[in-house]
Amino acid sequence: MKGPPFAPESDSLLGLETYVAHQSRGQPVQPRADPQLRPFVQQGHKLYVQGMGQLDFSCAQCHDQQAGRRLAGSTIPQAHPTGYPLYRLEWQAVGSLQRRLRHCMSGVRAEPYAFASDELTALELYLMQRAAGMPIETPVVRP
Repeated sequence: MKGPPFAPESDSLLGLETYVAHQSRGQPVQPRADPQLRPFVQQGHKLYVQGMGQLDFSCAQCHDQQAGRRLAGSTIPQAHPTGYPLYRLEWQAVGSLQRRLRHCMSGVRAEPYAFASDELTALELYLMQRAAGMPIETPVVRP
């Protein structure tokens, strides 16, 4: 029997994602080497390096060029998605990578893509390719 899909960021979906990801804790991120995914990885890379919003910042400007420096008292990470879903002190809850991406977009005063949009999915796919070989850490706590 098939039920309705979980809503984005719902407790049910995040709980299931956290449980499933935790089963792989410590295992390396191993993105599929599927040639059919290549255009989507490329789209994700393009979005990652493209300036957006009123501040015209790209993900790469913060998470590659400024990684390790501080922004609003927090260290800027290298944008490796190995701990998602994660608990953010700022949110006082568990949240998804898509929630974090949307939050970053708001921070540069860009209109965030909708949950489950092609753009957010491509960004997630690209970030997982960047994290290939790194250990899965879910769940983690971040500021």
